Amino acid sequence: MPDFQPFVPADQNPPEFTLRAVLLGAIFGIIFGAVTVYVGLRAGLTVAASIPIAVISISFLRDKGKVSILECIIVQTAGNAGQSIAAGVIFTLPALIFLGFDLEYSRIFMLALIGGYLGVLFMVPLRRPLIVEEHGNLKFPEGTACADVLMAGAKGGSFAGRVFFGLGLGALYTFFQNENLFGAWPGTPEYQPDFGPQHVLKGASIKADATPEYLGVGYIIGARTAGTMFAGGVFSWLVIMPLIYFFGKDLPHPIYPGTVPIAQMGPSDLWITYIRPMGAGAVAAAGLITLFKTLPTIVGALRSGFAQMRHSSAAVAEPIRTERDFAMSTAVVGSLALIVLMFFFLWFKPVPGAQVGLFANIAASVLVIAFGFLFVTVSSRIVGLIGSSANPISGMTIATLMATSAIFLVSGWTAPAFGALAITIGGVVCIASAEAGDTSQDLKTGFIVGATPKSQRFAFLIGIAVSTIAIGFTLQLMNQSLQTFRAATQPWNINAPHPGVAIQHDVKGLVDEFPVIAPDGSKTIHHKSEYVVLNAIGSSELASGKYLYSPATGRIEVRWIPGIGSERAAAPQAQLMATVINGILSRKLPWGLVMIGVFLVIAIELLGIRSLSLAVGAYLSIGTTLAIFTGGVVRALVDWAAKRAGNSEEAGSDVSPGSLYASGLIAAGGIVGLIGVALQGYETTFERPNPIGWPHTFLYNPWVSVIAFGLLAYSLYYFARKPLKK
Repeated sequence: MPDFQPFVPADQNPPEFTLRAVLLGAIFGIIFGAVTVYVGLRAGLTVAASIPIAVISISFLRDKGKVSILECIIVQTAGNAGQSIAAGVIFTLPALIFLGFDLEYSRIFMLALIGGYLGVLFMVPLRRPLIVEEHGNLKFPEGTACADVLMAGAKGGSFAGRVFFGLGLGALYTFFQNENLFGAWPGTPEYQPDFGPQHVLKGASIKADATPEYLGVGYIIGARTAGTMFAGGVFSWLVIMPLIYFFGKDLPHPIYPGTVPIAQMGPSDLWITYIRPMGAGAVAAAGLITLFKTLPTIVGALRSGFAQMRHSSAAVAEPIRTERDFAMSTAVVGSLALIVLMFFFLWFKPVPGAQVGLFANIAASVLVIAFGFLFVTVSSRIVGLIGSSANPISGMTIATLMATSAIFLVSGWTAPAFGALAITIGGVVCIASAEAGDTSQDLKTGFIVGATPKSQRFAFLIGIAVSTIAIGFTLQLMNQSLQTFRAATQPWNINAPHPGVAIQHDVKGLVDEFPVIAPDGSKTIHHKSEYVVLNAIGSSELASGKYLYSPATGRIEVRWIPGIGSERAAAPQAQLMATVINGILSRKLPWGLVMIGVFLVIAIELLGIRSLSLAVGAYLSIGTTLAIFTGGVVRALVDWAAKRAGNSEEAGSDVSPGSLYASGLIAAGGIVGLIGVALQGYETTFERPNPIGWPHTFLYNPWVSVIAFGLLAYSLYYFARKPLKK
């Protein structure tokens, strides 16, 4: 370590924390924060944004004149903060919806801000032990790759063109593919097999959400991971669902947790009712197994981190530029101030209908400190060993929620309000851990290049504050714009006691007039004043969710399906968090389905296969996993061709031509997809037609969708094989 010299020596002071760098980083934070929310809610995955941001920033700033590589570090640091905050938010906070509460913008903003800032401040005493003194041992793969990109860009050569090609072609494709925009062809081609009089494979479905972001995600995660995810989808949609229909089609009554007979269910209904609890058990088991596997690393991280913190105070006092960082006192005082802020926020603005009292809010603040610092330390070291993509954030969050819910259960705090408090604690811890992992990677990039840690800290804080604005807006936009209302018909005595069903009179997100979809697909306009909202949580009579009850007819007439949690934005991790909390606090869970998922994961682990990818694939829609698998197949073909040409090292790297083009596809799909969501929100809110919608023509055919997606996949293969200009 003493022989290490950064790319920019410590005795030089080139421009670094400049206005243009901060502004550009803030813009990237907003864009990639929103894109991460969009893609993460739909695919259940997030992709690191640091490398594409670094590529674009160094090319953009170089075109504007003389640029310092340290300015690019600030851009990349501030921009990447949005992606990591978004990842922590979407894994947890949407669980409030599944627990029966509203997802308020102010709550998202404040909890994301507190969690992100805690992740940065908790990392202050860990920078020198992990980043500097462990330089030869902890590789921090994403941070090192990003440093390589910046140093290569400073020396010359162009990488950004490949990202912009993916961005341009992906945007053009999405405008025609997205049904909220031009909708020239179906966005999700589907085939439902049903052979012969015995209805062979009835209940199954084969479809693909043919979007550029899924194609790009599949390419970046690689063929093995994408294939494992698709295997989970095949198991759920082509094995389990046909079995459920085969054995249940003749039963005249519903099977819990279903509320209608199986014969009346389509593939999507089977997936929502039976596959999701099974998938939740699988994801929970896989997350905990992943966490247990890293226990030696966790113990070593804590022992090493605390030991080195005791001996590092004198060493940190070096006056050179590359060692200037926040003082330990700043980290302590700032962290305590954030915890106090969280306490007052929970006290003065509780989740509507979830006032829990003084002692519970104090306990929540203490648990955030305890679990937050524990898992920030763990996360920071783990990403140094295996990278951010393999960091078991979900497992850490599940462990936090299980411990918190168990404490609440023992204390007798089992009302729905405490479920909201539990997810608040887990959300802040998850956001802090996610931010700490990416903070460590960015600090490693800065260490190799020669950035000033204190300047990077300020860039983190600015990037977090700015990106949370876009994150909360995107979450609310997707939840409201993608929501649907489906006709239901069920007698209901609103005056009788119904455990687990509450009446809500002041409900946000329900517009005055809304379309209700009948079983035959037709739509009729209904008015808000006709109904009372019923909110079911853990009821034995209604599946959890919101329903519209008509006092005039005495029946439940509409099921209100939020956008987040629907097939188009499944939010699998948040669904899982809600399942864990409900299962512990209410002691009501479809344990048979959950345990099937648990033992599926155990069987997969016994085969020597990483179970987390398969568990996520089993939970998600096959439309998602098939599209991601297509990207993985393209990656396999590119790697095979590169090996034959003797260029296997470049094909598998994080800065290969294909990974850069795929990053552009992901950004394009997310940005243009959000435009489509905004237009759908415009239609719903103002009850006006889409201003750019096209009438359906001969192109509106599933085979056109398949061919167009195939051509986009070929463009990925072509640009992945086309060398970068040095």
